[in-house]
Amino acid sequence: MRKNNHSNFRSVIIVVLTLGLLLACSAQAETIEDKVQGTGGINTAQQQAKPYLILVSIDGFRWDYMDRYPTPNMDRIAVNGSKAERLIPVYPTLTFPNHYSIATGLYPAHHGLVANNFPDPKRNKWYSLKNRETVEDRWFYSGEPIWVTAETQGMVAASFFFVGSEAPIKGVSPTHWRNYDKNINGQQRVDQVLEWLTLPEKNRPHMYTLYFEDVDDNSHWHGPDSVENIAAISRVDDYLGRLLDGIQKLPHAQRVNIILVSDHGQSAYLENQRPFILADHVNLNNTIIIEGGSYLFLHLDQDQPSRARAIVKTVNEHWNHGRAYLPTETPAQWHVDNNPRFPDVILIPEAGFAVLSTVEMAGKINAGDHGWAPEASAMHGFFVASGPNIKSGVTLGPINNIDIYPLMLSILGLDAPDTIDGDASKLATIYSEHN
Repeated sequence: MRKNNHSNFRSVIIVVLTLGLLLACSAQAETIEDKVQGTGGINTAQQQAKPYLILVSIDGFRWDYMDRYPTPNMDRIAVNGSKAERLIPVYPTLTFPNHYSIATGLYPAHHGLVANNFPDPKRNKWYSLKNRETVEDRWFYSGEPIWVTAETQGMVAASFFFVGSEAPIKGVSPTHWRNYDKNINGQQRVDQVLEWLTLPEKNRPHMYTLYFEDVDDNSHWHGPDSVENIAAISRVDDYLGRLLDGIQKLPHAQRVNIILVSDHGQSAYLENQRPFILADHVNLNNTIIIEGGSYLFLHLDQDQPSRARAIVKTVNEHWNHGRAYLPTETPAQWHVDNNPRFPDVILIPEAGFAVLSTVEMAGKINAGDHGWAPEASAMHGFFVASGPNIKSGVTLGPINNIDIYPLMLSILGLDAPDTIDGDASKLATIYSEHN
C-alpha cells in the first residue's frame, strides 16, 4: 500500500514537472518570438538602400473636400503625383475596420476588426476602441499590417498612431510607436516623424504612419460643411505643409514617398427625417446593442437564429428607409464572411436616415456621421500619393482601400504575406520603379 502511494506521488510529481516545463517552454517561445521577429531598430544592409514611405491618414476626410475647400499643401502632393477620384471603404464604414484594412490589405472578416466594438465568442471577450487593454491585445488582430511586414523583413518601421500599431501583432511592434493621445497636437506628431527621418541611416525607419483626427472630430461635432470642419481641414493641411517643408530639407528628400488616405467620408443627416425606432417593433430584452445613428448592430445573448430571423423579418416589414440583414444575407460586396464576431442582426438605413434602439437615443445623434453602407457616395474617402515611386499626373477612378497595401509593398520592395485580399494590379499604373 505504501509502495502504491509512493508510486502515485512520484507520478504526480512527474506530471507537475512536465506541465511546468511545457508552460515554461511556451512562455519562453512567446518571449523569443516577441524579441527576434522585429529589427531591433537596425535596418539590414539591403533595406537601407530602399525608399521611404509615409502613410498619412486624415480620419473622416471625404473624397470631395479637396475640390470644395482650400488645401494648398494637399494640392502640392497631388500635382506632383497621382490621385484617385475617391477611395471606397470596406464595410462597415467605421474607423477601426477601415484603418486596419488599409494597413493589411484584408477585409474585416479576415483581419478580425469587424467594428469599433465587437465580441470575440471564442475568447468570451469584447473589443472596444476605447479600452486600452483590448486595443493592445494582439489576439484580436489577424493579418499582417505593413509595419509588421517591414520589421519582419529587416526594415525599421515607425508609427505615430495607426489602428493596430499599439499591439504586438504576431509578436512584433514598430520600432517606434506611441499610445494614442489626442492631446498630442498635429505639429508635434509631424515634428517627431521628421526627427525619425533624420536618424542615422542604419536606424532610420523606412515605413512611417501618421494620423490626424481633427476633421473626423469636427465633422461629427459640427457637421461636414460647418465652419469648424472647414477650419479643421485647413489646420490638417497646414500640418502637411510642415511635413513637406521638413522633408525638403533632408539630404534624402528625393527618396521619400507620401500616401494620403482617409478611412471613410462623412455625411449630415437629412433634415426632418424621422429615425426608425427599433423598440417600437422588436422586444430588445437580452440583447446587446451597438449603435451609431447610421447603423445598429444586435448581438443576441446566445445563439438564436430563429429570433434573429424573426427580427429581420419584422424590421423589413415596417422600415421604408433602411433594411435589416442577417450576416449571411448581406450584399456580396460587403464581404461579410463567416466570422462570428459580426453582429447577429445588422440594421443599415439609407444614407442620411437614422436608426435608433429607443427614442431616448435621439439626443445622441451627431451633426455628422459615417457608418452607412460603403456604396453611399458620402462615405467615400480620398487617396493622393507622390514621390519617386509614384508616377506624376495620373488620375485614377474609384479605388478600393484594400489595394493600397500591395502598392506599399511595391514601393518598399517587401515580399507579400501568404494571404491578402488586395489586388496589386489595381494601382500598378501609378507605381514607378525609379528609386
